[in-house]
Amino acid sequence: MAQCLRGKAAAAAGGGVAAPWRRVASASYHHTIQAVPRETTGPRAAARERRHGRVPAVLLTLAGAAPGNGIAHRKLLTADRKQLAEMLKQSPYFLSTPVRLQVRAGERSNAVVHSGTVLPIKVHRDEATGHILNLVMVQADEGTMLKVNLPVEFKGEDTCPGLKKGGFLQKIRTSLVYLCPAEQIPPKIEVDLTNLDVGDRVLMNDIPVHPSLKLLSKNETMPVCKILASKPVESETMQELKS
Repeated sequence: MAQCLRGKAAAAAGGGVAAPWRRVASASYHHTIQAVPRETTGPRAAARERRHGRVPAVLLTLAGAAPGNGIAHRKLLTADRKQLAEMLKQSPYFLSTPVRLQVRAGERSNAVVHSGTVLPIKVHRDEATGHILNLVMVQADEGTMLKVNLPVEFKGEDTCPGLKKGGFLQKIRTSLVYLCPAEQIPPKIEVDLTNLDVGDRVLMNDIPVHPSLKLLSKNETMPVCKILASKPVESETMQELKS
């Protein structure tokens, strides 16, 4: 059952005073999502929020510490689009980095009705403009196990023996899904290419991670990358499809 946190907003100050979430100038601006409760849903209500520079958001709370317990609560929120855009710009790992959430009673209120740590899990954007349309977050209290899609980054390309010989790095997976304690979520998974020669590959279960993380894959021996002797030549059919 969706729950709303909206209470009566505190009386607005002078007409020219900006909302608290737009006044923040400290470093916490990039680490704390500022939001207010939202009462209405649907396309028209969402479009109205966006016209006013806001992003409809949902905060999910799990029924228990394990992800299989399902969703217990959905809090309807709205966040400031400019602040979210700045946070996304500052953090390339926004969807794998827990952040603070602060919910105020209203846009011009200083009264905090909810605060805690959350993990952003989905950001929907307009394909034409790139504007943020929706944000989905999950409560990330300590001890909660969360399924997280972690980006894969490859390091050591400049010293990789196979690449120095003219080989080609075939990136098979750009992300991997792990079950992580909320307090141990890494922003990314690093794959070290330093000692790989032509013909070598890195499997999912080859990647060292914190012991509290569990890889969620039906086949943990699938390769994440390979060092090929040369770049694969596209077939004529594929080239025609791209032309």
